[in-house]
Amino acid sequence: MTGEIALGGIYLPTFLLLALAALILSWVATRLIAALGLYRFLAYRAAVDLSLFILILGALALVFPTLGIRL
Repeated sequence: MTGEIALGGIYLPTFLLLALAALILSWVATRLIAALGLYRFLAYRAAVDLSLFILILGALALVFPTLGIRL
């Protein structure tokens, strides 16, 4: 994944911005899972949270170019 995005004259790697978006989305997802009480069915909460972050980051990396934004 190559490319940079300029925000206010500061160049940031695209992967960093995708990781921040994935972090926010995974935080929302974990709050939703906790509110629904689904963590009681899972053995290792930390492993589930990490896996959820990685899945969301991968999904964003796949979907981002299809939106017309070049990486």
